[in-house]
Amino acid sequence: MTHYRLKRAYEPQADDDGFRVYIDRLWPRGLSHATFHYDLWDKDIAPSDSLREWFHADPAGRWDEFVKRYAAELAGNPAFARLRDLLEQKTTVTLLYSSHDRQHNNAVIVERQLTQEY
Repeated sequence: MTHYRLKRAYEPQADDDGFRVYIDRLWPRGLSHATFHYDLWDKDIAPSDSLREWFHADPAGRWDEFVKRYAAELAGNPAFARLRDLLEQKTTVTLLYSSHDRQHNNAVIVERQLTQEY
């Protein structure tokens, strides 16, 4: 069984991070390609541009609806299905995200979708 962790992209890499997956569509502001370490970055699993922009207009007021909409995007996303299959073979996976908000970001939803029974 895979153990998932969530971590801001700006936090230092740790030996116990396991397989590191960056799950945002945009590169983390201020980080260089030489210093930001990840094993996989698939922009196709990030929220669509329209959904991301809609959510960022009012994160506090739109969180519950964002969860529903992003989960629906993931459910029909072949890239997410491939990711799920790949990560099932890993012991530890760290989902990396750029948001300042640790409770309300797309990594929270990706983790929920990866750990729910299907």
